[in-house]
Amino acid sequence: MPKGHEVLEALADRMERSGADPVRVDIVRRAQSFKRSWLELAEGLTRLRKSRQYQQWGYSELHEYCQKELHIKAATLDKLMLSYGALREHAPDVLRRDGVSREIPSLDAIDYFSRALGPANGDSDAAPRRLDAPRAVLDELRSAVFDEGRSLGELRKRFDPILRPKNTPDEQSDNLLKVKALAQRLGASVQGVEGLSEKRVARVLAAIEALGRDLDELLEKLPKPRASKGEHAA
Repeated sequence: MPKGHEVLEALADRMERSGADPVRVDIVRRAQSFKRSWLELAEGLTRLRKSRQYQQWGYSELHEYCQKELHIKAATLDKLMLSYGALREHAPDVLRRDGVSREIPSLDAIDYFSRALGPANGDSDAAPRRLDAPRAVLDELRSAVFDEGRSLGELRKRFDPILRPKNTPDEQSDNLLKVKALAQRLGASVQGVEGLSEKRVARVLAAIEALGRDLDELLEKLPKPRASKGEHAA
């Protein structure tokens, strides 16, 4: 049985040969490719990054070309590149899907997967560090993304507690104390800066003081460590 995209391609070809309305043919063509749109863009940009042909068009780097000509932000380009790299390395069969007979995972879902594994081949400075997650968890995540087609929201609900656990009370306390110490050092430094008006210094010190109160409140709300049996006995 012909696949969905093959049926649409054959239909579009018949329409063109019979002189059908170009608008109608265009809609069929768009229906054929819309499921692969982000993937096709990522493929094209990956080839362009390798060939550096954008330099012939007057752009010094790929980010500049994407931002000025395609109106694609740097963060979006990095997301496309990382996700496509994750596909090539960990699920190359997805690249052969047509998006009609078999669904292609969303860019957000693959981005979540790529950020869980880290950079493909370590070739991107924009990629996050590789997470120290058990292999069984990563295999389960891979299946959820590529086989089950789970949405980003479903992936976060299912895997965030494992891949991105919240800090323990002790870790939260350490972070708050570090911020408080930095704020205090900033306050001391600001007072020694020449050229700042007294009004500006006063505003900064007032803001730092308010921040300190907020941090103290957050520290108070943290769970208190349980006393050990030896401490009770003492």
